[in-house]
Amino acid sequence: MTILQRAATIAVMTFSLAGLLGNSAPGQATGIDRSTTNLTALANLNALSPQNVPQIAPVATSVAPVETNAENTSVSPAVAEAEEFDTLAQAVAAQDSAAADEALQCLAGAIYFESKGEPLTGQLAVAEVIINRAKSGRFPANVCAVVKQRGQFSFVRGGQIPNINAGTAYRTAIAVAKVALADAWNSPADKALYFNTPDRRPSVRAIKVASIGNHIFYR
Repeated sequence: MTILQRAATIAVMTFSLAGLLGNSAPGQATGIDRSTTNLTALANLNALSPQNVPQIAPVATSVAPVETNAENTSVSPAVAEAEEFDTLAQAVAAQDSAAADEALQCLAGAIYFESKGEPLTGQLAVAEVIINRAKSGRFPANVCAVVKQRGQFSFVRGGQIPNINAGTAYRTAIAVAKVALADAWNSPADKALYFNTPDRRPSVRAIKVASIGNHIFYR
């Protein structure tokens, strides 16, 4: 190849290269669709793989058991109604013959010695006199002290009640005493504080309230 041919070849290559550069716009090499690129990038950022997502363990909430208040739910037992009787004899027959305490023994002793053989209403009235005295404030404040008070009941000896044969009459006296102490029957000699035989009157001024058997009762 001659020098002229080489020069021509170089010139052709130079013009060809210039033509290529002239046809290429400066910004076309970087003219990428940016919206597509941004959306794809965001999608890739938001699409976290499962292993990158933090797992939140469920919180176990303990519920305390509700305690039942036994006092509020329990049903109170019904109060037994006082037994009612059609007659005083029924009330007396319903009692046992155990003289459980001193007051009962003193009252039964007074009923026995003062009204043995009297109708039940008369025996109950004698018991009521002794109980009324203990409540009155004008006599000793308890049954035994009333019965043993000096000068009040002739059967008392040296401040003591004599021994009693525990027969039928005494068992009846105990039952009547229980009826009187429980106020299980209304006495016909209500509020009476004295009693005596018909041929004798109390040594104090008194008002007659009842006459039962061989006794008259006063207040």
